[in-house]
Amino acid sequence: MEGEAETVVGSCSKPCGPLEDYYIPDYILKPGAQQVLVDHAAPCPVVVFINSRSGGQLGSSLIKTYRELLNEAQVFDLSKEAPDKVLHRLYANLERLKMEGDILAVQIWRTLRLIVAGGDGTASWLLGVVSDLKLSHPPPVATVPLGTGNNLPFSFGWGKKNPSTDQEAVKSFLGLVKHAKEIKIDSWHIILRMRVPEEGPCDPIAPLDLPHSLHAFHRVSSSDSLNMEGYHTFRGGFWNYFSMGMDAEVSYAFHSERKKNPEKFKNQLTNQGTYAKLGLKQGWFCASLSQPSSR
Repeated sequence: MEGEAETVVGSCSKPCGPLEDYYIPDYILKPGAQQVLVDHAAPCPVVVFINSRSGGQLGSSLIKTYRELLNEAQVFDLSKEAPDKVLHRLYANLERLKMEGDILAVQIWRTLRLIVAGGDGTASWLLGVVSDLKLSHPPPVATVPLGTGNNLPFSFGWGKKNPSTDQEAVKSFLGLVKHAKEIKIDSWHIILRMRVPEEGPCDPIAPLDLPHSLHAFHRVSSSDSLNMEGYHTFRGGFWNYFSMGMDAEVSYAFHSERKKNPEKFKNQLTNQGTYAKLGLKQGWFCASLSQPSSR
């Protein structure tokens, strides 16, 4: 999705309550909630995912503002609930309601848009979850630049700078989401084949703590057309927007350092400085002699 400018009119000094153009009632979001009659469907219903650990303290503040402006049940903190569970639950409920003839559920299924606030890894995580759902009509995803580099939001017109978290800024962003046009993003799928060993298993041992943006490889079944006799076949996938490839080592070093010392990564400018230092040490301009691969 690519943002287009829009002027948002109106202001309020205290919580304004749900914005009708983006509102989704509880019974759509929560299976078992009491069904209510709604006069009209929101033209741009949204579900919002925010990484509260991104952007220093901005993530938590952004959650608070979105919950003031929308139904609280529409806004999810990714540090507390994974998007795959949320979307599986939501779409299962939508399918049930559609089968029961609920017109609002049909309209929301057609017009739903997702918002994800976080870094590039967080955005890729949600994109991967949407892809795995294999929906006939997948919802478009808008990205709030809440990370350090924010390359993915920038590539699709949402900017690189961490956003303001006040109500006017959030309403302005929602206006952009409402009028944004959809743009495709590349999804790459990998097939990996290994000869069957004479003895012992050949299952790959995955790292204990994979980034959310990566898909673990899954063995395909014996009946799958991708299987070849004499080989074990695995498959996975990743997302690509724009990358020269050699930034992977720097990104991983940054991720590891931030996880080890989160208190040192409180604002975007400091994070970018750390990123630059790691880049100088690990491959952008000169390869570090301490790296075995560079010798």
